[in-house]
Amino acid sequence: MGNYKADKSNRLKGRLSKIGIRPTIDGRRKGVRESLEDQTMNMAKSAADFLSKNLKHSNGMPVECVMADTTIGGVAEAAMADEKFEREGVGLTVTVTPCWCYGSETMDMNPYTPKAIWGFNGTERPGAVYLAAVLAAHSQKGLPAFGIYGKDVQDADDTNIPLDVKEKLLQFAKAGLSVATMRGKSYLSIGNVAMGIAGSIVNPRRIDEGIYDKKEYLKALEWVKKNCREGKDNNSDKIQRSREQKDKDWGFVVKMTQIARDLMIGNPSLDEYGYGEEALGHNAIAAGFQGQRQWTDHFPNGDFMETILNSSFDWNGIREAFIMSTENDALNATSMLFGHLLTDTAQIFADVRTFWSPDAIKRVTGYKLEGTAASGIIHLSNSGSASLDGTGEQEINRKPALKPYWEISEEEVKKILANSQFRPASVEYFRGGGFSANFLTKGGMPVTMFRVNLVKGLGPVLQIAEGYSIELPENVNKTLIDRTDPTWPTTWFAPKITGKGAFKDAYSVMYNWGANHSVLSYGHIGSQLITLASMLRIPVSLNNVEEDKIFRPSAWSSFGTKDLEGADYRACKNFGPLYK
Repeated sequence: MGNYKADKSNRLKGRLSKIGIRPTIDGRRKGVRESLEDQTMNMAKSAADFLSKNLKHSNGMPVECVMADTTIGGVAEAAMADEKFEREGVGLTVTVTPCWCYGSETMDMNPYTPKAIWGFNGTERPGAVYLAAVLAAHSQKGLPAFGIYGKDVQDADDTNIPLDVKEKLLQFAKAGLSVATMRGKSYLSIGNVAMGIAGSIVNPRRIDEGIYDKKEYLKALEWVKKNCREGKDNNSDKIQRSREQKDKDWGFVVKMTQIARDLMIGNPSLDEYGYGEEALGHNAIAAGFQGQRQWTDHFPNGDFMETILNSSFDWNGIREAFIMSTENDALNATSMLFGHLLTDTAQIFADVRTFWSPDAIKRVTGYKLEGTAASGIIHLSNSGSASLDGTGEQEINRKPALKPYWEISEEEVKKILANSQFRPASVEYFRGGGFSANFLTKGGMPVTMFRVNLVKGLGPVLQIAEGYSIELPENVNKTLIDRTDPTWPTTWFAPKITGKGAFKDAYSVMYNWGANHSVLSYGHIGSQLITLASMLRIPVSLNNVEEDKIFRPSAWSSFGTKDLEGADYRACKNFGPLYK
């Protein structure tokens, strides 16, 4: 099987973002400030210790917190902290205080750093008063900040962080790190825009001229032959590609995988072959490949490449999943990136293919949908970039799951490969051949389906549907899959139903979905996505997240508290995009 020890490293250019901790204080000397120094610094140390112990970057490396050198009682000390944070690579800040401070003198004024303020809930000093005042100042200056205030009063010497505060700190920090990680990175477009809109121009030069690591190629091909099972060919005997053609196709798609990775992040070994420019890569945090039709009419498709890159392992071992979208769908790649940075796991790219009502399934198979699937199920399937992690063969507490790569075991990799196969591509669709991943996702997993859409005059909007993967009886599953393309991966998805709006039933979710593609991420991460979207000023047009879990900047309440969806649109439009 090879060496599957997880390799934790930063494969992108640029240092990893850090969290800046800003202990603010009442600056009045001769007794007031002096009496608060220890409490304020201890509060900051508690926050830094908690965040650094409970967060990792998506590459598995630890998250560092940078403390201001002193408490911040005025503009001079705020400027000193800003200077240190810029020097240290801070990408987001958490301001903490147990007391009154002078808001406009102590606040974080950097327009690009997501910010949260934790005001200590204690009776001795008015931490809540400062929190409200400085949040108002942030709103007035157009610098939205997240307010954190514990529900229960604490004693002044209590250094414990309440559970509700911990949850908000983590939700803010993970979203903030995601925002900071995106900054300055590239999206690599391999080919032109998505099919049906304009042509694809993909240059096969690197394959023709041998611009890839030849030693790695032999290693990769050996691994693929040993571990990637070739499945049944569904093409008719008349149009099937020969064994010789299929063997050549395997060699071709392995080279495609190497080259796409090298295009994204570079490969120092290419320097040894005299390709110094190609060795650098494009520092791409995400990418997309446009195959149909100009590429796939002549060459093997990109399905194997997309699947392997999006998975948490390859011939070099267990590693962080890449983000590679099929059909060069940059919006779905962006969605995959959001999910990956928030969960640290691989993502499942899929068509939102078919809605199966309970009546339709009953008519076709005689089977009655029950439980979470009682309102109907959505068939998620695409020949391209669904990661092999999507099998659900990893486990958390003996239940199917997707995990960060550093938690995946060698045995789980073996199970994933044993429950996957690569079926020869449908030659009618893909004249140049190729291989599509084929697996069935295990049921019972909490998952979230989501996507960013782009609307003229509005800009990007995010759709979110939390739900569950569904497992059907084998005969029922076969009957349904055989009605479409049985060579592709399948995930049966049932959204959580609220009985209202777009979530009154499963059909309404399908009906209101904004595009033919979606991303499926492990866990119910709708609230984290909403927090991230608010930082980027992307409104959320559809979601089934419980209101008490929604965490946005405090300024959002000024745009309305009854209609949260409408208030979100107004706030995002008012403050404008964080990154333009």
